[in-house]
Amino acid sequence: MAHPTLYFVRHGQTDWNVALRLQGQQDIPINSTGRAQATQNGRRLAGLLDDPARFRYIASPLGRTRETMNLIRLELGLPAHGYETDDRIKEIAFGLWETYTFDELRVDNAEAVAAREADKWNYAPPLGESYARLLARVQAWLPYVREDSVIVCHGGILRVLEHHLNGTPTDEVAQISIPQDNIYVWDGYKARWLD
Repeated sequence: MAHPTLYFVRHGQTDWNVALRLQGQQDIPINSTGRAQATQNGRRLAGLLDDPARFRYIASPLGRTRETMNLIRLELGLPAHGYETDDRIKEIAFGLWETYTFDELRVDNAEAVAAREADKWNYAPPLGESYARLLARVQAWLPYVREDSVIVCHGGILRVLEHHLNGTPTDEVAQISIPQDNIYVWDGYKARWLD
C-alpha cells in the first residue's frame, strides 16, 4: 500500500505568539498576520494538490487551528467547515505555565524554568506535558491517517513529528523554530519544509 502524502500547516500567528506567551491549550485566536499566513498557505496548497476535494482534512480542535483551516479550505475552493478535528493533535499542554511568558515565570519559578531548559524533551511543567508524552499522543494518532491529508496543528506537534518522521535528535527538535508561513510535507519516506 502506498504511503499517504501529508501536508502539515502550523496555525497562523496569534498575539500571544508575538508576546512569547505560552498558549498551550488556551484558545487564543489568530491575528491579522495569522489570517494572511493561513490564506497564503491555502494558495500555496492550491498549487500543490491535484484535486483538493479528494484529500482528508484534519485540524486540532482549538480555535486558532480551526480558523486557519477554514481560510485554507476557502483558498482551495472548498466549504470552510468540512473537516475533522482530533484532540490528539492539540498543542502540548503547558499546564500551570499557560498564560505566562518565560520571563514572567522566571520571577517565581527560576529553578523549574532552568530544569526545563536543561532537558526540554523530558521536562513537564506542573499539570502539563513533556515533549516525550506529546510524542506518545501523536504516535497514537498517526496510524489512523491513511489517506492523503492536509493537517493544521501546532508548533509542538511539528517538533515531535520532526523527531518521529526524520529521526532528528530530541535535543535538537525541542529547540527548533516552527514557521507559520510554510508547509511541512511527509511523502511516506521523508518530511521536509517546502522551499
